[in-house]
Amino acid sequence: MELHTLSPKPGSRKDRKRVGRGPGSGSGKTAGRGHKGQLSRSGHTQRRNFEGGQMPLIRRLPKRGFTNIFRKQFVIVNVGQLERFPAGSEITPDVLLAEGVVSQLRDGVKILGDGTLSRKLTVRAHKFSKKAAEVIKAAGGSCEVIGQ
Repeated sequence: MELHTLSPKPGSRKDRKRVGRGPGSGSGKTAGRGHKGQLSRSGHTQRRNFEGGQMPLIRRLPKRGFTNIFRKQFVIVNVGQLERFPAGSEITPDVLLAEGVVSQLRDGVKILGDGTLSRKLTVRAHKFSKKAAEVIKAAGGSCEVIGQ
């Protein structure tokens, strides 16, 4: 096998349809665009939500809610994910990022209580759920809240 002998699998490539090439081609004269009207003109494009002039669905439905621009987005880490760290280690958001537990830090890290913890760890994060704090303290560790 050589590079110059390679060819696509039969049936995987299809020639484009050549329209407007005479009556024998089956798509001559109007070239598959029909007769007259907006759709037959050159340069015609339509918006995605265009519904032929009637009021589009997106404008018929009422608006609801709002987006809080001051919302903080915390990265969620469960206590079970902290089991991979050795006993006695100090866990900070930077350590979690370096170890690949989280992919980005956003506005901070929040520790949730899903999973079990059998090691004594010092966990420093921006927020803790009540259950997460209980699980960490039950394992002999400590929780420290970092200011934003």
